[in-house]
Order: sequence, then structure tokens, then C-alpha cells
Amino acid sequence: MTGDEATTAVIDELESAHVGYMLVGSLSSNYYGIPRATEDADFVVQLGASEISRLAAKLGQQFQFDPQMSFETSTVTRRHQFLVRDTAFKIEFFLLSDDPHDQQRFQRRRRVALVDRQTWVPTAEDVIVMKLRWIESGSRNKDIDDVRNVIAVQGQRIDWSYVHHWCAQHGTRGHLDSIRATIENQ
Repeated sequence: MTGDEATTAVIDELESAHVGYMLVGSLSSNYYGIPRATEDADFVVQLGASEISRLAAKLGQQFQFDPQMSFETSTVTRRHQFLVRDTAFKIEFFLLSDDPHDQQRFQRRRRVALVDRQTWVPTAEDVIVMKLRWIESGSRNKDIDDVRNVIAVQGQRIDWSYVHHWCAQHGTRGHLDSIRATIENQ
């Protein structure tokens, strides 16, 4: 099973179970920016912890559910991981948190064609805001590149007042300004 096949299998199962979700992380920044390789698919899901186990059972033998929950540091939400057997690819489920931005980006999500499916993704602005939060908590070069690429591709379509509002809330405006300074015509 390839990473795309694993991702579409999860999308199909979430859709079939009528679970609220959105595909986030590198796959959403790939949609709005310049695609890059990834070894995982990240989903924000509107599920209780007990419902994760049932979903894991429905996904079948190709997915190995790790029952050990961990925490995501930016939104302090719970995270569950599925390893795709015989590959390095993994699926991560982040439970929708009470964090104000997490709630708002979930409400603003949009339905798009991605990985051969109609799927839910955050808006370009929310991809930028969340990537900036990850930069603030760990400064990963791939997140900096993702923000730069989304801004470069989306350009004037970005609602900067929305992005600036959340940057003020999260203290990430300096990261945004530094990245924008490296992009022509920004």
C-alpha cells in the first residue's frame, strides 16, 4: 500500500462513518503551495478517544494502530498514530481541541479534490497560521519552506488581516515577517 492509498483509505472510512475531519500538515500545504514528499498524512478529527479504536478496527490489517496516545504541543491536543504495514508511511489523528484557532480553522475548512478524493482541508490562511505555530514551537525548516511556498503560490488571495489576527494571538508575527521578506513581491 502506498502513502496515497493509505490516505484515501482513511478518507473513505472517515467519510463512510460521517466523521468530521480535515487533512492538515504537509498534504494541505502541498495543496496550496509547492508539493514536497511526505511520509505521513495528518488529520484533525472530531472523534472521542474510544471511537478511534473502532475506526482502527474498520481500517483493517494494513494499518497498525498504536494505542499509546501522545500530545501535540501547539494546541495541546491528543494524537493517535497508525503505521501503514510494510512502509515507512504513517497516519496521525489529532483530536479536535478546544484551542480557539483549532476550532475556527475546523469551521472554516473547505472541500477540495486532493489525493484522488473530495476531502476537507483548512484554508490557505489556516495552513499558514498553524505552520507558524509549529515553527514557534520547534522551528522546523520544512515548516518554514511550507509557509514560504503557500504565500508565494497563493499571493494576493490570502486574507492577511485574518493571518495577522492569529499571529498576534500566538506571537508568531516575527516569523511571518521574516518569511515574507524572503519572497519577491511581498
